[in-house]
Amino acid sequence: MNILLIGSGGREHALAYAIAKSPLCGRLFIAPGNPGTTAYGENRPDLTVADHAAVRAFCAAEGIGLVVVGPEAPLVAGLVDDLQAAGIRAFGPTKAAAQLEGSKGFTKDLCAEYGIPTAAFARFRALEPALAYLAARGAPIVVKADGLAAGKGVVVAETAEQAEAAVRALFEEPGAEIVIEECLFGEEASFFALCDGTRAVPVGTAQDHKRVFDGDRGPNTGGMGAYSPATILTPALERQVMETIIAPTLDGMRARGTPFTGILYAGLMLTAEGPKLIEYNTRFGDPEAQVLMPRLTSDLVPALLAACDGDVSGLRLDFDERRAALTVVMAAAGYPGAVTRGSEIRGVATAGADADVIVFQAGTRAEGERLLADGGRVLAVTALGDSMRQAQDRAYAAVARIDWPEGFCRRDIGHRAIAREDAGGA
Repeated sequence: MNILLIGSGGREHALAYAIAKSPLCGRLFIAPGNPGTTAYGENRPDLTVADHAAVRAFCAAEGIGLVVVGPEAPLVAGLVDDLQAAGIRAFGPTKAAAQLEGSKGFTKDLCAEYGIPTAAFARFRALEPALAYLAARGAPIVVKADGLAAGKGVVVAETAEQAEAAVRALFEEPGAEIVIEECLFGEEASFFALCDGTRAVPVGTAQDHKRVFDGDRGPNTGGMGAYSPATILTPALERQVMETIIAPTLDGMRARGTPFTGILYAGLMLTAEGPKLIEYNTRFGDPEAQVLMPRLTSDLVPALLAACDGDVSGLRLDFDERRAALTVVMAAAGYPGAVTRGSEIRGVATAGADADVIVFQAGTRAEGERLLADGGRVLAVTALGDSMRQAQDRAYAAVARIDWPEGFCRRDIGHRAIAREDAGGA
């Protein structure tokens, strides 16, 4: 079967890596793709993903049997709806179901209605009521943009002044809506479930590092690194997440007439009261996909097809439980703010020559034989190991082989997992 993968980031590079392994995969097209995805299929930068009619026409012309939508923006824009209406099998939620990511307020209201554990919250469409709420609540407190913000629309304000500045900044955007919620305490973890509208099966765990600097300092980013598995999520906690968070979400979405099909990515806070939902993403994470896909031992394509066809019952996705994966994101100087594009990156092939290392590309472009930086998060240097420490050592050894003076990375990715590992898994 011919497959079209939508997207151009590190997540899509990782998905292309997994999809291309499947015996079911004939030709793989990636639109638009990046220089790294050419190793697994044919990039189609000429296909404008926002032009849904053009995507439908491409699918008809190339005999596409499955479209896999990687990023959130096309999901929220309803690409899956338009493909399904044309009789094209597409993996991902409909526009209505993608509101779980597209609107934090929508998700919070669903949690309140169906008793899904989450932080106490309030929604605002005007500045003054939001400021009054802040004054009554105090800090620390969390301020979030309601809509998509590439992982950067969240401010964890430690002081009232920081919270007020965040609220005022968000309301500078015309028509802004925000969510203000209590600050939860604990350790964050990411839980993935493959859903068919009614049922869900677990699809691995990970933990990422959102803050830009070592020691989890600085502003939030789209993710500076990740590792899998998230050993803090015990089997008992995973069952609890499925029962108290994933299952009622699917029930609620189905009851509303907007059943959820695709990947449900729950960002969790493991509090003293148990797991609580921070927010949902409605696709594979980035950089989480870069540590999930290298550990996946099952064929990914039949699982995606099963979700599209509405029946994941009996499905199981297996991961190599003997191995850990860790990825270090290399970003352009200035990220998550303004960055300079066009600097040359050397040594990627050398860094990825180790069989246990894969360098996933994201914000890159090719200029002849040269590889140039073309975004904020540019590379995800991923390594496998028999322990998390070994995976970390291999990842940073590979980072050292990359010659890119204009880039930077955190130097402590995986520190919590390694501390637990050194303590005997406690």
